[in-house]
Amino acid sequence: MEDKLNIKNSLLERFLKYVKIWSESDSQKADSGIMPSTSGQNEMASVLCAELKSLGLENVQTTEHCYTYGILPANGSAESSICLLAHIDTSEEVSGKNVNPKIHKNYSGGKIILCGAELDPQKDSALSLAAKNVETIITGDGTTLLGADDKAGVAEIVSCLEYLFSHSELKHPAIEVIFSPDEETGHGMDKVPLELLKSKCAYTVDGGHIGELETECFNAFRSDVVFKGNATHTGTARGTMVNAISMASSFVSNLPAGERPETTDGRQGFFAPISIEGSIEESKVSLLLRDFSADGMEKRKSTVELLAKAVSELFGGKAEVLHTQQYLNMKENLDKNPKVAERLISAYKASGIEPVFTPIRGGTDGSRLTEMGIPCPNIFTGGHNFHSRNEWASLDQMIKAVEVLVHLCCGEDFPQIIFCPN
Repeated sequence: MEDKLNIKNSLLERFLKYVKIWSESDSQKADSGIMPSTSGQNEMASVLCAELKSLGLENVQTTEHCYTYGILPANGSAESSICLLAHIDTSEEVSGKNVNPKIHKNYSGGKIILCGAELDPQKDSALSLAAKNVETIITGDGTTLLGADDKAGVAEIVSCLEYLFSHSELKHPAIEVIFSPDEETGHGMDKVPLELLKSKCAYTVDGGHIGELETECFNAFRSDVVFKGNATHTGTARGTMVNAISMASSFVSNLPAGERPETTDGRQGFFAPISIEGSIEESKVSLLLRDFSADGMEKRKSTVELLAKAVSELFGGKAEVLHTQQYLNMKENLDKNPKVAERLISAYKASGIEPVFTPIRGGTDGSRLTEMGIPCPNIFTGGHNFHSRNEWASLDQMIKAVEVLVHLCCGEDFPQIIFCPN
């Protein structure tokens, strides 16, 4: 019983401490090569460095680009080392400054009214299920996001390490840890210290609802379309002006209406305009392309190019298109290394959880790392409604994530443990 209480209390305390650290990333700075993009990520890294050292990890360090690394030495297991990853930044889509977490113990249903936000189990099936199970729910106060993405994952990894450190009878291989910056900006693996990493497989802890096990994700590209027009005095514009703003607007309005983020789900891809800016002489549209298949992505890139050309010719201007790869679907490389996912599936089942294979409608540091040759599936965290004021996490599900991690680290000699959240 003492173990069960300790893991619950320490996990909660750790998570609440982390979410109060303002480590929101800045995509504009990250795109310009600044990493970490914000000073708050350095503060988070400093806290983690101190914790990892206190838990007996070796070679603990934070690199110049804010990757925090450490290794828990093997204690008798002959298995190969594994690596656990989570990211320390939070999304800039909703402010992560002055997070004021609220704990709703033994939640059994009804609306959760926050300042500027409302959680309704009638509209949120995961919250309804949490109410049925009378779980402990953690939210923000409604003025910010919570930061469970991915501070829940960070807290779960550190709690797993703490448990293994205090239970030396549980045999495990060497366990490497990397906490990365700027995942939300798409640059989380840009400067990853591969020279430190010895493991041949890794696992991100950056998923959502309990049971989710993710082995595939979108292929992702960013397309920047620059329209060039001709500026003249508006009073004498007829026959001479070519308005790049009008071209950009026409381009966006003619993207397939049924293939937007707000009109797709499941395995459907999309075109997502994320910014439009400029003047009569030159305007730029940036959009995200997402598709689960390589062929589908090539078709999307072609659609952007053809539409940009058609619009520019219609208006008498010019258009330039630049496609930038962000990450690729990790499924192909994971399929080539089936034992990596099989080990994780066994850890889920040892924890009494039936895996639910859901494709990630996005990407993780793991998808980038898989591209680099280190297969890396994704584990649930118990967080929900990410990047919003309605974000929440289930402490009960977070505890189960720690349990999965302990089983995962102990490999084939699964310890007979169950962390009971209540």
